[in-house]
Amino acid sequence: MPETPSPSTTRDSRFEPVLYRLANEFSGVHHTSTVTRCVDAARHGAEDVTGRATPELVERIARQHLQVLALAFAEQR
Repeated sequence: MPETPSPSTTRDSRFEPVLYRLANEFSGVHHTSTVTRCVDAARHGAEDVTGRATPELVERIARQHLQVLALAFAEQR
């Protein structure tokens, strides 16, 4: 089933490589829509806290969120 990234992610091409890397890194763990939501949340959180969101910072935050989600999911099994 094809997915459409959320508009906030697709508006800024700086975050496309972040989405690509994280989607590949977590391909066997999380659906692409989950990765997109985590990148969006990380971007908005960084903007709220620091006033800006660099791709590097967003990637670090989103990766941490995705790792925590993976651990929580693994514990439920």
